[in-house]
Parts: sequence; structure tokens; C-alpha cells
Amino acid sequence: MNPVLRLEDLHTTIDVRDGVVHPVDGVTLDVGRGELLGLVGESGCGKTMTALSILRLLPSGGRIASGRILLGDDDIAAMTPAELREVRGKRIGTVFQDPMTSLNPSLPIGRQVSEPLELHSTLSRRELHERAVAMLELVGLPDARKRAEDYPHQLSGGMRQRVMIARALVCEPELLIADEPTTALDVTVQHQILELIDDLRRRLGMAVILVTHDLGVVAGRADRVAVMYAGKIAELTDTRRLFGNPRHPYTEALFEALPENSAESGEKLYSIPGLPPDLREPPAGCRFAPRCRYASEECVEKEPDLRADVAGHEYACFHPVGSAGVDEPSAVVRVHERAGAPASEPAAGAPLLEVENLVKDFPVTKGAVLRRRTGTVSAVAGVSFSVAAGETFGLVGESGCGKTTVGRAVVGLDEPTSGHIRINGTELTSLHGAELRQRHRDTHLVFQDPYASLDPRMRVGAILAEPLEIHGVGSRAQRSARVRELLGEVGLPADAAQRYPHEFSGGQRQRVGLARALALAPKLIVADEPVSALDVSVQAQILNLMNDLRERHGLTYVFISHDLSVVRYLAQRIGVMYLGKLVETGPAAEVHGNPRHPYTRGLIDTVPVADPWAARQSGGVSGELPSAISPPSGCRFRTRCPFAQEICAAEEPVLRPFGAGHEAACHFPLDAAREHDATKVYQGENG
Repeated sequence: MNPVLRLEDLHTTIDVRDGVVHPVDGVTLDVGRGELLGLVGESGCGKTMTALSILRLLPSGGRIASGRILLGDDDIAAMTPAELREVRGKRIGTVFQDPMTSLNPSLPIGRQVSEPLELHSTLSRRELHERAVAMLELVGLPDARKRAEDYPHQLSGGMRQRVMIARALVCEPELLIADEPTTALDVTVQHQILELIDDLRRRLGMAVILVTHDLGVVAGRADRVAVMYAGKIAELTDTRRLFGNPRHPYTEALFEALPENSAESGEKLYSIPGLPPDLREPPAGCRFAPRCRYASEECVEKEPDLRADVAGHEYACFHPVGSAGVDEPSAVVRVHERAGAPASEPAAGAPLLEVENLVKDFPVTKGAVLRRRTGTVSAVAGVSFSVAAGETFGLVGESGCGKTTVGRAVVGLDEPTSGHIRINGTELTSLHGAELRQRHRDTHLVFQDPYASLDPRMRVGAILAEPLEIHGVGSRAQRSARVRELLGEVGLPADAAQRYPHEFSGGQRQRVGLARALALAPKLIVADEPVSALDVSVQAQILNLMNDLRERHGLTYVFISHDLSVVRYLAQRIGVMYLGKLVETGPAAEVHGNPRHPYTRGLIDTVPVADPWAARQSGGVSGELPSAISPPSGCRFRTRCPFAQEICAAEEPVLRPFGAGHEAACHFPLDAAREHDATKVYQGENG
């Protein structure tokens, strides 16, 4: 069959002040009807610019320099603006990364979903509304007819992304381009969105291009994968061949950087050295050569062409890895199956941090002037845990579960409604004056978005020196020396002190954030989603750095994340939170390998695994998170739990032990729940 889309030697350039950038440089690929093609690589590799080139939505100064973009028999590269308007939205649908910035805040979502149909059809206003409602129902938006009147800010992140998908599909396009559609979402919502895209492309027969840096996402869903590096295709083949027998060293390095590969052994993650090349002046030879452990003189002097040992498996490398001529990838030993030493045990000894019955409520008010209190958000509802000195405690759960609020309370950014927080036995909730300032020296928070937490008007040197100045540490010369020392600790050059935050990459900015956290030599660092927005290679560098700093300085971490694979690698113990409650806690290997709470099991089932042979998990956590203003009675998870019974609504479960240090709060812990469920089925079948 002829492909729905074919790119032929596509070259895209962007004119900038000091030269010409070549973000897409000779890309040739195609995608067929009903096929999902994964486009993967690090940030800056050209995958998003390839998608924007297909749509002809390039930034200022951008243009298609040469090549063809064939949608069926029509060349998008040669279309006039009027012809392009007939293609966008009608024949090609697009889902962008951030639905909040892509949706119009001043229009109801039903109107926004029907807008493409309004432009490309002659339907009446009533018919347009009915089609919009039908599409919202198709993408699984609860109470779609009522929600069609809502505005974007009234919806959750997952709901907004469903609206974006409905808008992209309302004209039944031939091709859907999804650019990092789940990067900012929890694993549970991510699972639902990916299932939705997968289901719709099979039902509607669409071709789909999925742009992502998450190898787990493409492993379970893509038919073929194109790995991009520095504007070029490095490797292109079907998914199983790629994961079973990668031939390009860059692909191999991406796989080795995955945290799940070293979760059991505790070994340091492989991190790709250096940075991608400057695409204003790309190197003459192989663009990956400066970072490649197999590079030779030939790689530096000559550029490799795409070639294939086996039909359908192309790669651009003079020194390929893997096995030549292997057409049965299951015969190849997969990277993540390597055996290693047992994972590190939880730290023993007296706790550094103790959190006891922590409660944090936020008032809900109404009125611009009087601000009448109309309710209370129960953000944290009686959470207790402890962390030993030198230990990493992972706190996981969906957005809205209260884990960030716990972290902010620990470092003193939020005052608890009640409860106790102690460090080395000292109660923190009642400190004042000099004692309170000492608390802020002992604890520090590393934020999720380093760019938003670094002052764009200050040089990095001033940012790092600021906490030292506030606490009166050292002279000016001593503070300058400390800044140089901190930059060295996190692997940045001394001249980085003279640069501004916007001059750094995302991974480098997170290193600056870590350096600032270390400035006052704290005992405890709370890291709130510090790697969630980073590529797998940069994520590996930051996780390795955090481990090195912990060992070097005896640091204690509370690591907050929704990604259980990352937490499993970094943490010795894990706490799972749901709607303000701690529902399970214990050693990382035990919680991940033998979860007792259905919510923990659901989180594990929804995490994408970089293994196309793994059985696709059909379970996971379904439904929307209930409101923290009026949480469910009894067990707060019961409204989404497949094992819930009457007792779950009437009585709140308490944490009870399931082995050494392993506790869960459930009336029907997983083993018992399975037996109970099986008994019900048996009794039903036998009257």
C-alpha cells in the first residue's frame, strides 16, 4: 500500500542572528495507514522540528530548504497558504505537548472541538455542537455534554489532553501527529491517553506519528521507530528489532541510560558524554562521533549513509553494535535482562527526619473582597514516615495526592495545620528567629522546573552566592571560592558563574539547582520531580550526580516523583500517597516487586516499560482523582478500586505490616483481594 505520508530527503533551515540552523537535514521516512511511527531522540535532535515541517508551522526564519513532504500524492512543501489551510485540521490532526497553552482560555471546549469542522464543513451550529459532544464522548471525557460548556481551566490535565485529541480528530484526518502528548502527565493519565490514541488509530485507520523521548512509550505501542540525532535519522526499523538488536551506538546508549536497567544492581547509569553538536555548523563526519565510545578517525572525516544488513532495519554507522544479519530479535539478549548485584538495603539507625500525623488543609474561599470560606481542601491528612540519615526516601503518587505539599511542609514553605516534623529529634513546627534560620540551612528544596525557579536577571554566580549572603556566610572572596567549588561539585565549569539561566540546557539548569541546594551544606534535600521533564540521557546524568552527592556528603533525600521506575532506582524505601494519605510504604524492592495495595499495583501497571515483549498491562488505575474538598468516606481509593466492598466506605483502613518495614492500608490487600474476588466468581457461577 502507498504510505499516507512520505518524507523524501527533507531539509529544513532556520535563519538566526548568527547563522543558519539545520534542524532537519536529509530525513527520509514514511508512515502507512493504521501504522504508529515513533520518533525518538534527545531534545534538540530534530524530532519536533520534523513534525512542524510536515505541518509547515515553522518558527520565524524557518523554511523548507529542499525535499518533498508527500501526503498521498500532494506535496505539502509546495503548497500555497490557501492549500495548507485545507490540509491542517482536515487531513492532518495535531496534538501538542501542553494542552493548556494550546487551548483558547476564552472559549468553551465544545466550541473549540467543533472549530476545525466549522472551517472545513457546511454543518449548522447545532450539528457542529452535536458532533463535538460525540467526539468528546469518543475520547472518554466524563459527562461530555455538560463538560462541552466548560472552559479549559475547569478541567484536569488529562481531560484537557482528551479535548486536544477530540479537536484533532473531529474532521477524521488521515494523519495524526502527537508531539510529546503525555510528557507533563502522571503515569495513570499518560496510560489512559496512550490507550486512547492506540484505540482510535486502529478504529479509524489513521496513520500516527508519535514524537517522544520516552522509550517505554514507543516500546509498547509503536509499529516502527525512527531514532533521530542532530537532525538526521540514526536508525529506523520495526520496534522489536530496535529493542532486541540496536545497531547504532546512539540507540544502544539511550537504552543503557534507562533507570530500570540498573534498579536491581544499583550500578551507575550509563550517561552519554558531551552534548549534541551545534546545528549552525554541523561536523563533517558522523554527528555522534564526538560522544561515541566506538568512534574512529573514519567517523570524524566521513559521514555514514543509512544502510541495512536485514531488510527493513536501516542504520547510519561505520562501526555498528549488535549482531549483523539477525532477523529474529528475540534471539538477542536484551539490555535490561543483565544480572547484577542485589540492590542496596534501606539505611539503618536513628532517623534524621520524622514526620508524624502531618495534616495540611487549605481554605476554599469565595468573593473578591470578603473572601468567605466555603470549604477546605484536605491536601495532607495524617501522614507519618521517617527517613534515616544517608537514605533516599521516594514519595510517589498522582498529581493532587499531596506529595509536593508534604515536601513543602518539611522544608518550611508551608506551615502544617497540625502534626510534627522533626530533624535529629528537634521539633521544626515551633521554631522562631535564629532557630528557624538554622532550619532553612539544614533543609533545601530542589524544584521540578529549574528555569522557573532561577531568577532570569541574575547570573549563576549570584544565584549560588545568594543563600550564603542571606545567612552571612564568609567574606566576598570566600563566597566566590564557594561558588566555584559548588560548580565543580555538579560538573559545571567555573565560567558558568558569569552566564544567565537561559544560556544553559535543561540538564545544566538542574545542576545549577542542585548546586544552590548544596550551598549551605544541608542535612536534607527534598527533590520535587527533578528529572520528570528531562531526556533519558540527561536524566541518567542527574540521577548519577544525586547518588554521587549523597555518598560524598552524606546527604538524605526525600525524592518526589510519579515515575516508579526512577524512584525504584534511586530510593532505598518508597512511600505511596493517594489523596492526602500514605497508603503503602516499605523497602523499594519489596514495594515494587510485591505491592500489597491495589493503588500501588495500578501505578506499576501503568508505567511504560522499554520492552516490546512485555505483556501490555490492561489494568492500571482508571477514572479521575476525586476532589480533595470532599474526599470519599472510608478508604479514599475505594471509588477507583476494583476490590472495594461495603466496609471500604464505612471504615478507613490503617497501615498494617506485611513483612519487615512493609506496611499497607487496605481492607483487602492484594493477595487476599485476589482470593476474595475468585471466591465471588466461583460462588456466582455455582449459584
